[in-house]
Amino acid sequence: MTEKKRMRAWSAESAETTQKKRRPHNRRRNTTNKRKSAHQGRQPQHNSKKRHSAPQKKKSPVIPPAGENIRVIPLGGVEEVGRNMTVVEYKDEIIVIDCGIQFTDENTPGVDYILPNIKYLEERKDKIKAMVITHGHLDHIGSIPFLIDKIGNPPIYTREFGAVLIQKRQEEYPHLPKLKMHVVDESDVALPLTKHLKVRFFGLTHSIPDSTGIIIETPAGDIVTTGDVRVENTNGVPAEDEVKQWQLFKDRNVLLFTMDSTGIEKPGWSLSEKVVTDNVDKIIGQTKGRLVIATFASQVERIISFVESAKKYGRKVVIEGRSMKTNLEIVRHLELTDLSHVIPINEMSKYPPHKIMVLATGAQGEEFAALMRMSNKTHKNIRLTKTDTIILSSSVIPGNDKAVQKLKDNLYRHDAKIITYLDSDVHASGHGKRAELEWIHTQVPYKFFMPVHGYHYMLKLHAEVARNLGTKPENIVVPENGSIIEITPDGKKLSVLKEKAPSEEMMVEGTTIGDMQDVVIRDRKMLAEDGMFVIIASINTRTGKLKKSPDIISRGFVYLRESQELLGQARIIIKKSVENATRGMNPINFDYVKEQVTKDVTRFLFQKTEKKPIIIPVILGV
Repeated sequence: MTEKKRMRAWSAESAETTQKKRRPHNRRRNTTNKRKSAHQGRQPQHNSKKRHSAPQKKKSPVIPPAGENIRVIPLGGVEEVGRNMTVVEYKDEIIVIDCGIQFTDENTPGVDYILPNIKYLEERKDKIKAMVITHGHLDHIGSIPFLIDKIGNPPIYTREFGAVLIQKRQEEYPHLPKLKMHVVDESDVALPLTKHLKVRFFGLTHSIPDSTGIIIETPAGDIVTTGDVRVENTNGVPAEDEVKQWQLFKDRNVLLFTMDSTGIEKPGWSLSEKVVTDNVDKIIGQTKGRLVIATFASQVERIISFVESAKKYGRKVVIEGRSMKTNLEIVRHLELTDLSHVIPINEMSKYPPHKIMVLATGAQGEEFAALMRMSNKTHKNIRLTKTDTIILSSSVIPGNDKAVQKLKDNLYRHDAKIITYLDSDVHASGHGKRAELEWIHTQVPYKFFMPVHGYHYMLKLHAEVARNLGTKPENIVVPENGSIIEITPDGKKLSVLKEKAPSEEMMVEGTTIGDMQDVVIRDRKMLAEDGMFVIIASINTRTGKLKKSPDIISRGFVYLRESQELLGQARIIIKKSVENATRGMNPINFDYVKEQVTKDVTRFLFQKTEKKPIIIPVILGV
């Protein structure tokens, strides 16, 4: 089936144009078991307002109308890696570029995902004419189920593979309205999405099929964004196809150029993906025993090449990992390669080990991922042996060092052969290094430049690259989330407003979405680090005296049986605190008593232990 036929087939299935029934929802959210269990049974902490004065929410700034100016607002993706979303606004028309999530870490306990703040868009949703998507990775599409309805469910334009991924993810949320999905082709035709704005998609290289850059044609010139990008090359020489596709901009009037900054601090050129696939192909052909290859499920093109190599050498393929299986289903649907030799895991025993290749998730040491379960002998179907060869086709993401080290320790205990990117060319990044990004700069004759997609320091480094290549400093803007950038109608001047669009993090917790107060996150971190100290005390409401010695419950702080002296001293402090607070008080102000007990006990415990557990006083009047 040709690409155009596949595109028509999928378009015929899209929610916009057909009555195709969606599959019933039968899958849970893609969160870890650990995170999921942490949510179950969680109760609100009613005393949190007493213990901490919650910060007052700032009033939204009054943002002046754009008038005739062209307005660009990054709502996410310029202070972090993830939650990419950018707004392009002209007159009464808005086009949204990407709608991604950011994954959480130890600084956001209990949170599932972090989303862009869309308050600016919610207040102007009648102006939103379209959403355009660069590619199908979650940091560019993951927020769609959570946010699309809140901004009026505008039509979504993207290429085929991204469209299928978006629809697939949407099936997990059957209560949401159908998406208005439009599959576009890579062509020279600009789509007139609004009265004043046209959009064109252009091909580029990343690590997933149908990755594209986007050109928004305005009356003053083009707004161009690359999405995530790299340059296929041989020893620093761009491939012929790369040169050809970037020639598109030779004669275009590029007003503002925005580009991925993720790989800017790494010098030189990235390893060619072809080198990776050729090297792994060679390993597959030479390996005598069973092969286990772990890589990112998002590396779809690489996975396709691994599957094709397995077929070439007569190996059956077993897929392990939910996200990996989902992406291979899409590959099968789009007929991107032959998957006839992919078998269910329960059929693996029918074949000798040298006829098996396992493709698995978990190269980052995720606790419940397939490879980690293999390594710690908890996988139901696979037991590693010394005759196995394991390829880790990924680099270590910053912050995952300890998890990956634990994974490697476990794997080496099986005496299997381990191959990593440090040993052999088995991984290449989907994000271009500095020399690649410099080369792209030379291919696009832009006037203004705005680095995106990365931490602030990455954006600063990228801005420096642009200056070194000849861009005037006044024509470069390093944004923050919520920065409002405006270009005059004649395209001659760029400025940043003093006002900002709301940019506080929006967090997903189970079924709730909101800008969670810092105090809640702080409490969770305190619970994780120092535990809690619960005080249960009964007060005679006539005398203000304790009826009996207070009960104390400690969780995650100290072991009560071994801390009797500390507890005895704490009870004395509690008694003094209560009686001092209630002296002369009639009636008793229990809120005030709780506050004083919390202060006194916190001070005492810190002096004795240098820890600050959360203090929860339960004061009863009898």
